Amino acid sequence: MQSPRTAFKSRSKKRKHQSGKTKENPTQISTDTISHGNWWKISKTEDIVGPVAIEFGSHVYVKALDNGLFTLGAPHNETEGPSPEEILTGVYISEHKVAFKSGYNKYLRVDKNDVVTGRSDAIGAMEQWEPVLQDGKMALLGYNGGFMSADDEDSIIARAKRAAAEQFLTIRSHTLKEISRSKDEPDEEQGNLKQVEINYVKKFQKFQDKRLRLCPEGKKDLKKAKDEGTFHETLLDRRSKMKADRYCK
Repeated sequence: MQSPRTAFKSRSKKRKHQSGKTKENPTQISTDTISHGNWWKISKTEDIVGPVAIEFGSHVYVKALDNGLFTLGAPHNETEGPSPEEILTGVYISEHKVAFKSGYNKYLRVDKNDVVTGRSDAIGAMEQWEPVLQDGKMALLGYNGGFMSADDEDSIIARAKRAAAEQFLTIRSHTLKEISRSKDEPDEEQGNLKQVEINYVKKFQKFQDKRLRLCPEGKKDLKKAKDEGTFHETLLDRRSKMKADRYCK
């Protein structure tokens, strides 16, 4: 199986929404940033935190619908940023994995038909995305091995096994660079591994007797899972063993 980092096609037919993008240093106010309403272009996975927008082409953003699906929004004018329904929350998971939450507080994933949906209440393996960067281009790889793009009806899908012009995108942030990543992470992500697990148990546990139930197994697996990008899935498995999580069957 070909590595996603070498899965870029050199040439492909361009979509009607696709256009070139200007490289920029997000620590400076560039003309590209100004033209996008002060939303700057992300070039590192670790910057995908807090309010973000996924842009295809120029001034065209992925838009969340109230039925849990996504489409391309209408093109914006120069100096305009994304609309509220086009703003997502980025969650940094590891060096190679991130997650996105829509304005409806649901996480993005790929369904069995390769359609991107926002209907998940928690982050598992299927809600994780891998930003693939090569030669100044970016694409988002879903858990199914498909890259995010828009189909002929402008619906958002993740089907192509190689990234070409139709799959190239820009992720933009409205977060000030001076703000540390810890301040942009969800409240549950604050603290060390033990505290993070406690935070998630408190959030999802069914408190029938008001007692906090933590998995007695060691934390070594948690550290390994965080490095491998399976941290949230491992936390869910640990809560499942305690039969106390409302999302565990």
